[in-house]
Amino acid sequence: MSRPLLALGFRLFYLLASAFAVVAILLWLAGIAGRFHFGAYLQGMFWHSHEMLFGYIVAVVAGFLFTAVRNWTGLPTPTGATLGGIAVLWLLARLLLVSGPSIPAVFLDVAFLPIVAIAIAIPILRSRNKRNYKVIGLLATVSVLHLLFHLALDGQLPAWLSRASLFASVDLIVILFALIGGRVIPAFTRNAVAGSNPRHEPWLEVIAFGSLLLIALVTLVGGALTLAAWIPASLFVVAAVAHLLRLALWQPQLTLGNPLLWMMPVAYSWLPVALMLRALSTVAAVVPGAWIHALTMGALSSLMMAMMMRSTLGHTGRSLVASHMDMAAFLALQIAALIRVVAGSAGNYQTLVTLSGLFWVLAFALFLVRYLPMLVQPRVDGKPG
Repeated sequence: MSRPLLALGFRLFYLLASAFAVVAILLWLAGIAGRFHFGAYLQGMFWHSHEMLFGYIVAVVAGFLFTAVRNWTGLPTPTGATLGGIAVLWLLARLLLVSGPSIPAVFLDVAFLPIVAIAIAIPILRSRNKRNYKVIGLLATVSVLHLLFHLALDGQLPAWLSRASLFASVDLIVILFALIGGRVIPAFTRNAVAGSNPRHEPWLEVIAFGSLLLIALVTLVGGALTLAAWIPASLFVVAAVAHLLRLALWQPQLTLGNPLLWMMPVAYSWLPVALMLRALSTVAAVVPGAWIHALTMGALSSLMMAMMMRSTLGHTGRSLVASHMDMAAFLALQIAALIRVVAGSAGNYQTLVTLSGLFWVLAFALFLVRYLPMLVQPRVDGKPG
């Protein structure tokens, strides 16, 4: 590895995450076509669901937080050999979960997120950056849920807990998504658009985040309790309306002239869509695959791609201007998400899933072609990082 690649967390983990996004979906497409067989531990859909969350998404989160926490606190986060070691841990877990043996695979997989949480907790706590204590709490809770997932899958806990802990982990990552989105989207709009006045309403923030927390809780205990369908459905609708109103207060229409800006509210708009689809799935009006892919491909992955673009440009000393390749990559991701959302309700399911996967691969391949040189080379302005 070149030294620039180890200079700051976003470099190595954005590279690993985007490369894994390509490889993992190609393996998944080969698997559903019967041309690739997964290891004995994580099979089929469990491998796909787990690896897109605890492989791809968590890697992006690590790269973002290792970079952002340094800015938030003014204190160092992992770089150099330490950063490289954390990345090797992540990579070994990905490989062993496919090849086996399962015990070291699970150990390495479960260890990664707590190490990331500790690495960001140290500067946050030392600087008494109380605003971000909640980020530590979210990562710690997801780490526990990840352990529960593996224990349930191994038969040491009730089987229903494997699915519940996985989906509750997604719900908590969505809270982190909403937290970070609520900071950067209004701030970037205010700084870039003259005359804009994006704002937050305290009462709406309480409803928006309170409903997401309740959703995570209901998701986790739903396998053990029999809840009337209207209870989760009501939560989903309330959360959808709250986050739609939240987005409207940020004046997203004012970002239309700046692609690097409008990508973020477009990504955030997937959240209320996903929540409404989730409400509809409780009464079997849509298949469950619609909401989960609207959430993970549409909302989470779109905001992550937009943030990876912006932070890579900014932290390598380049102008914050989207290229045609950036827009093509983001558009390909939107097409991938749209096709996957409708695939379960249309004919030719496997054909549409494959097409969606190919657009996803195209999106992240374009991202790699555009950003790989920036990630492995020193900053163009000669500054450290």
